[in-house]
Amino acid sequence: MQDHPDHPNLREAPDRVEIDVGSSKVPNRSNSPIDTIPRDFDEKALRQKRLARVREMMRDNDLDAVLLFDPYNQRYATGSRNMFGYFLRNSTRYIYIPRQGDVILFEYPGSAHISTWLETIDDSRESKVVFASVNGRDRDVLKPFAEEIAALMRCDAGEGKRVGMDRCSYTLAMALQAEGLEVEDCLQMMLHTRRIKLQEEIACLALSMSAVETAVWNVEKKMDPGVSENELFAEMYHGVLMGGGEFIETRLLSSGPKTNPWFNEAGERRMRPGELLALDTDTIGVNGYYADISRTFFCGPGRPSGYQKSLYKMAWEQIQHNASIAKPGMSFREIADKAWKIPDRFFDLRYPSIIHGVGMHGEKPIIAHGCDLDRYTGDGTLETGMVVSVESYIGEPGGSEGVKLEDQFLVTDSGLQPMSHYPFDERLLSREI
Repeated sequence: MQDHPDHPNLREAPDRVEIDVGSSKVPNRSNSPIDTIPRDFDEKALRQKRLARVREMMRDNDLDAVLLFDPYNQRYATGSRNMFGYFLRNSTRYIYIPRQGDVILFEYPGSAHISTWLETIDDSRESKVVFASVNGRDRDVLKPFAEEIAALMRCDAGEGKRVGMDRCSYTLAMALQAEGLEVEDCLQMMLHTRRIKLQEEIACLALSMSAVETAVWNVEKKMDPGVSENELFAEMYHGVLMGGGEFIETRLLSSGPKTNPWFNEAGERRMRPGELLALDTDTIGVNGYYADISRTFFCGPGRPSGYQKSLYKMAWEQIQHNASIAKPGMSFREIADKAWKIPDRFFDLRYPSIIHGVGMHGEKPIIAHGCDLDRYTGDGTLETGMVVSVESYIGEPGGSEGVKLEDQFLVTDSGLQPMSHYPFDERLLSREI
């Protein structure tokens, strides 16, 4: 990346990579020798490999079929999506996947055509439960729903009766049990399956990051005294959409005193000279894959205070240290034990996790601080092929401001390889400009 003449502490944001998704033949582009993460992918291969992984999970867990209600799992298994936000809150669209047999989409009325072109969808029917809750008819639809699934199971699985469900009303599970099926919660099984990324997924994640870095660059260009947090958040959202992304899960963009403690959302507050601006991207990006970085910027004119610089330098050191010590094969406990030690005065406002997984959203694993490990994490091992974000928040109770930083990495055999390349604020790191 080249130095930007109008903003010397930043370099030009990376170019977005365009892909002709209508063609199964994607040109083979070369990557920079310093960035070995693929940026091209075959969409059909991506869908077929993910479905194969789901069916492998079913075999490993002795499931004869799964019913997927979670929109993220539906997309992972088939590539199918529809009115994502609506079905996140209204779990009435479901996909039936037998270990062997046809994959059937139970869809919102009149919208099956948006998914039936997919080679992963063999048939579509209207959802039996789509309007039930709105109309107060939950109990009326239970038996028809369960009878249909039980009939499909008899056809596809014979005597097999074990069906996994990732999320639903408990009354639907009870209805299936009344039809003689054995219902198993398969949400954790799905998340475990998704933890190791395919090469095609890594390419999607790289494309999402490219779009998000451009969006963050748009925010920094717009950051001036008098601009509101909402205006800056709108700039970020606009950049995400223009880069091929889909939506931002959170509104974590705050300025000045709202940066301490963390998790304040963007609002009408307007920036003043000499303040910090902190943001977390939390973006569902290209082809539904996450891009998750955090940056904190100084709003001029003037120079950052010594206190602002000290907060920033600690957060930067925490990211650099934790990324350097994490290696595949290390237990979560070993990573937590070797992690950067937060000074006591900042410990109470620590970010909940040191490292978290990235995929279609924030995923497995979650590695908490040593004192929180048994409560939040448990046992596990960092594995090659995972994608993770390394996080830091440094602020003290009652402090005037705080600093949030985060970078995203691919876990390789030799350690963590950066997927994010957005520069840090050199003014806050006290380096020469």
